[in-house]
Amino acid sequence: MFSAVSEAERDAITAIAFVGTFFVTLGVGRFLKRRAGVRLGLLFRLFCLMLAFYVAIAVYGVHASWRNHIGAAVVLLSTALVVALVNRYVWDLYYEKKRQTTIPHFLREVVGGIIFLVVLLFVLSYGYHAEAQLKGVLAGSGVVAIILGFAGQNFFAGIIGGIAIQLNRPYKVGDWLQVGERFAQVMEINWRSTRLRTNDAIYLDIPNNEMVSHTIVNLHYPTEVHAMRIRVGVEYKNPPNRVKDALFRAASTAEGVLPEPKVKVFLVDFADSAVIYEIKYYMGNHARINEINDAIRTNVWYELKRQGITIPFPIRTLRVERKAAAQLQEDHQEARAILRAEALFECLSDDQLDSLVRQSRVNHFGRGERVIREGAEGDSMFILLRGAAEVSIAKNGASIPVAKLRAPDCFGEMSLLTGERRTATVRAETDCQVMEVGKPVMAEVLRASPDCLERLSELLAKRKIETEGVLKQAVSQTQNERKEREYRATFLHRLRTFFEL
Repeated sequence: MFSAVSEAERDAITAIAFVGTFFVTLGVGRFLKRRAGVRLGLLFRLFCLMLAFYVAIAVYGVHASWRNHIGAAVVLLSTALVVALVNRYVWDLYYEKKRQTTIPHFLREVVGGIIFLVVLLFVLSYGYHAEAQLKGVLAGSGVVAIILGFAGQNFFAGIIGGIAIQLNRPYKVGDWLQVGERFAQVMEINWRSTRLRTNDAIYLDIPNNEMVSHTIVNLHYPTEVHAMRIRVGVEYKNPPNRVKDALFRAASTAEGVLPEPKVKVFLVDFADSAVIYEIKYYMGNHARINEINDAIRTNVWYELKRQGITIPFPIRTLRVERKAAAQLQEDHQEARAILRAEALFECLSDDQLDSLVRQSRVNHFGRGERVIREGAEGDSMFILLRGAAEVSIAKNGASIPVAKLRAPDCFGEMSLLTGERRTATVRAETDCQVMEVGKPVMAEVLRASPDCLERLSELLAKRKIETEGVLKQAVSQTQNERKEREYRATFLHRLRTFFEL
C-alpha cells in the first residue's frame, strides 16, 4: 500500500514538475517578447517542451541512456534562445537602433550558425564523452577546411569585406563614390561585392575586399552638397582680378550650380602659354555632373568673349609686346592734365610737366592691394588714373577709413617733396592704374627751375596751417602771417635738404 501511494505521489510530483517547468519557461518567453521585444518562435516552444520533459524524468529518477539524448536535445534547442537574444540586443538595439547600421540577414545567420556549432561541439565532447572520436572528426574537417580556405580565399575575403562595410557604413545605396578616376553611384551592396553605375550607365562589380582596401571617397556624405573644380587657361595680358570676376559670373549663373556656398575662383599656376585659374563650385546630386560642367564651360566661353579675355591656343610662342603708342600717349596726356590742375605744380612749365610725366612709371594694383602703408618711408607721389582707393589710418589697433580716392586724385605729395613717412594707408578698392612720380624725376625738374622751391614751400605751409586748423582758431591776422612765415621757412629748408639743392 505504501509503495503504491509512494508511486502515485511520485507520478503526481513528476506531472507537476513537467507542467510547471513548461509554463514557467513559456511565461518567461512571453515576458521577454512583450517587454523587451525578443522574437521567440517554434524552436523556443520545443525548447520549453524538451526542458519540461527532462525535468520530469529527472524528478522521476529514470536513469537510462536515452536521457543523454534528451539532455543533448535540450542544450541544442537552448541555442534558439541565445540567438534570439543576440538578434534583439546586439543587432536590433545596438547596431540598427543606436548606431543606425543595417545588419544583413546573412550576417545574422552566420553568427547563429557559429553559436549552434559551438554548442554542438560542447555536447559531443562533454555529453557523450567522445573526445577521441571528436578529435578525429575535427582533424579531418580541419584538413578539408584548409583546402576549402585556399580555394575560396577571395570568396571569403569578399564576405568579410561585406560585413565590414555593413558595420562601418562608409557608403550606402544611392551614394556617389569616386573609384580611381571614375565617378559612380552605389546600386547594390551584397554579401560579396558592391555594384556601381557610372554616368555612362556602365556597371562595375567590385569585390568588397577591394573596396575596403582602398580609400573610399564618398561625395554624398554627410550630405549631397559637395565641391567640384574646373580649370581654365587665360592669356597673360589679362589682369587677374578682371579674369576672376568674369569666371565668377560665368560659373555662378550656370544651371545646377548651388548659390550657397558661393563660387570661388583661384589663380593656381603660371603655365607656359597661359595663366591657369581654378573654379570651385558646389553642386547637389552628382548624377548631373556632365550637364553642370558643360553649362559652366559654355558660360565661361561667352563671358570671356564679351570681356575681350582670350583663351590661348595650346602652343608655345615667343612674343615681344610693346605698349601701344596711342595708349601710352593717352596716359601721358591724362597725367599732364591732372598735374596741371594741382596747385603744387603750377610753377612748372608744360615742358617740365611733360618731362616729369614721361620719366614716371605707370603701375597696376589689384583689388585689395596696398598702394602705400601708414608709417612707411617714401619719396614719391601717386596720380590715380583709373579705379578707386580707400584711405585709412590706424587708431587704437583698428583701421579707420577716412577718405575715398577716385581718378584723377593725387596722394603722397608730402613724401615726394619732404621725405616724410606716409601718414595713412591707401588700399585699392578696385583694380587701379597709378602713375608714380619719384624723387629723382622731381629733383631733376627742380634743379632746372629753382624758383619753384619758393612756390612749393609757400603752398606746403598753407596746407600745413589748414590741416592744423590754425586759421579757424587764430586771434589775429598777424599771428596767422607769422605762423605761415615760420612754416614756409621750414619747408624751404627741408626741400633744399631733401633734394640736395
